[in-house]
Amino acid sequence: MTQRVISVFLPRWPTDRLARLQGKAAPSPDTPIVMVGRVGRRRAVAHMNLAAARAGLRLGQAVAHATALVPGLALHDLDAAGDNAALHRLALWAQRLYSPTVAADPPDGLVIDATGCAHLFGGEEKMLVDIRRRLEAVGLSAKIAIADSWGGAHALARFSLRPIFVVTPGALGRELSDLPIAALRLPPDLVQALAKPGFDTIGELEATAKGPLAHRFGLEPIRRLDQAFAREPEPIEPVFARQTLRVAKIFAEPIGAPETMARYLGELTVELCAALEAASLGAKAIDAWFYRVDDRIESARIGLSAPARDAPRLAKLLCEKLETVDPGFGVDKMVLAAPGAEPLAYKQGEAQAAGLAGQSAADLSGLIDTLAARLGPSSVYRLTSADSDIPERSVRRAPAIERPAAFSWPVDWPRPTRFFPRPEPIDTVALLPDQPPASFTWRGVRRRVRRADGPERVFGEWWKADQELARSRDYFQVEDEAGGRYWIYRDGDGEDAATGSQRWFMAGVFG
Repeated sequence: MTQRVISVFLPRWPTDRLARLQGKAAPSPDTPIVMVGRVGRRRAVAHMNLAAARAGLRLGQAVAHATALVPGLALHDLDAAGDNAALHRLALWAQRLYSPTVAADPPDGLVIDATGCAHLFGGEEKMLVDIRRRLEAVGLSAKIAIADSWGGAHALARFSLRPIFVVTPGALGRELSDLPIAALRLPPDLVQALAKPGFDTIGELEATAKGPLAHRFGLEPIRRLDQAFAREPEPIEPVFARQTLRVAKIFAEPIGAPETMARYLGELTVELCAALEAASLGAKAIDAWFYRVDDRIESARIGLSAPARDAPRLAKLLCEKLETVDPGFGVDKMVLAAPGAEPLAYKQGEAQAAGLAGQSAADLSGLIDTLAARLGPSSVYRLTSADSDIPERSVRRAPAIERPAAFSWPVDWPRPTRFFPRPEPIDTVALLPDQPPASFTWRGVRRRVRRADGPERVFGEWWKADQELARSRDYFQVEDEAGGRYWIYRDGDGEDAATGSQRWFMAGVFG
């Protein structure tokens, strides 16, 4: 499987973080703000917000010069240590949501190994859109790119004009060729040295013979080229929270056979569960990393519906993920971690504790976890009722492990066993507004109504939208001559156009 790497660039990270720390006391976005650092013994502009950049300030400019150019300039000392610590916390947040392999990319970004993860979000572009939307919701501006390598994604996130850049697998060379050499993460003095003989773009550097290039400028430009073009692997060392329990095993000889990897994965799971038990914790998720001899890291993740530390069950779930792991030429290190572990204490069954002969409720967490691992977390859920009189809004998805609640539907008016996601229009022959139709045509078939019950009038939820202030629906249960029972409704009261379109719809089928 081709590696896919996401680079998240936070162009205003220090000032965005400052605004979050200040909260309601933060100045308006139109206020120019500068973060002050030191260049030698001189105080200089180390970072600025968008308003300061628009005012004509530049990085490295003397603070005295900047304050003279922009009246009312807000000055704050750059907190590089605080920025890096916050970036570490942001990486932990991304790790919980998107991929086991996430690392901070100081001073202003994250790197995420998205190999095999994008389908969980509906594709790569939707995954990037979701990341950017979540960051902007908390006041962090971001540019994001996904490519076949860390170096390529890093360059495109920072030097392309697109806020979201998805590089088609195998097309990285074409996208990188026109970017400046600074996009290769080379030191500034080396970038200046390469500019003297006329190297301006990555494409020009890539087309140059590597021998003379290495002789004159060293191996660093070639190494960065190879990393950007995915010719040389660049491992992403995942971030860990300080309190995260983890276990590791280093192999004297690389392993790669599925049965061998499964055996050691089982041993590590036993060690991890022992550590969880010692801390009275249960895992809500387990991340596994497989360090290959070619410096690439494969990862797998299982999510659990409830905290657990049952080693055989967890090992079985992890081993099912091995089919998505490519060991390459061998794995020389394996790591298991349980991020976000929660307190877990085994309790005596309620019926047994009370001395009763009845049976306690069945524990479905094992079945739910197995299905979620095979089908995907979003494919396993429970239906429960919601507080709404509108039928389409009266049912919601709930976590599969959630205790089932009694449906809050009207007792006197039963609901059909099959709801349609969208009510389907029908043609009717009706005699009076308050009576059911004498016949209706649905999906090209005309059905004569033999029996009917209703109407059940449901009013719009005016507290949610002004458009529903006068809305109403009249629902009928009808039975045709063949014995089929249906739930139909008229959109409106049959007289006043303000109450609805007065058209008829099929809402569901009984039995």
